Amino acid sequence: MPALTKNVLIMKQKITILILATFSMLAAFSQVKTDSLKQFTIGERRVIKSAVLKENRILNINLPSGYDKEKTYPVIYLLDGSAGEDFLHIAGLVQFFNMTFNMPDFIIVGIENVDRKRDFTFHTELKDLKKAYPTTGHSDSFIKFIESELQPYIQSTYKTNETKYIIGQSLGGLLATEILLKKPALFSHYLIVSPSLWWDNESLLTQAAALMQDQKETQGYVYISAGGKEEKIMQNDAKQLALILKNSKHKKLKVDLLILPDENHATILHQSIYNAFNILFPYKN
Repeated sequence: MPALTKNVLIMKQKITILILATFSMLAAFSQVKTDSLKQFTIGERRVIKSAVLKENRILNINLPSGYDKEKTYPVIYLLDGSAGEDFLHIAGLVQFFNMTFNMPDFIIVGIENVDRKRDFTFHTELKDLKKAYPTTGHSDSFIKFIESELQPYIQSTYKTNETKYIIGQSLGGLLATEILLKKPALFSHYLIVSPSLWWDNESLLTQAAALMQDQKETQGYVYISAGGKEEKIMQNDAKQLALILKNSKHKKLKVDLLILPDENHATILHQSIYNAFNILFPYKN
């Protein structure tokens, strides 16, 4: 074979090998790129059409890992439950306590806000509050939505049991307190953080003892917290609510109060719920 022809063949072989190697690298890179774009999700996003509220409401749902339709699960109903509010870090706490402590699997239902000032507050005639909160005063409708639409929807869509938590902070804590005092059977566990019981000149707190007296025998768990760096009215109202509940006729109602000395109104929720879970599901070796 002439030397020139032989060199040409060798050159063609090298080019072929280079092309094949290039395609292999591109294919590998393409595979890596595709894998890196795979989405990581922690839940479902559902829309419930509410006839009571006359609007659509978004729910963020976190199901336990290995969700089993043959089992039933307790549910946490989280006020301020959007991804931009409290859903992600509360789901993280549940995952941590489920992994490290003795917390069972939970379904988490985060309720996204449309107008929390409207939904979480009851009617007031105080002019300054009506001016600052022009849409205020419709907690009765939101409670009806929870009772007649939201809970039945969750119970029919997922495998749930009778253990139902509600978590609410600030105005959400006010709403959770109103439900506890007026419709306590809606939830078995109330985690109430820095409740805004100052609302309407503390009228709900003023009525609390009488409302508890009017209830049938109530049992369950109530956790109340406030921050040591919050305004004194927040701390005092939390203490007074806990005292009213403990002194009520409902002896099967367990009440815990925690004042977190280093927390303010902006920082308290995460640490407070951590402490609540630590009480309910203590670590055991």
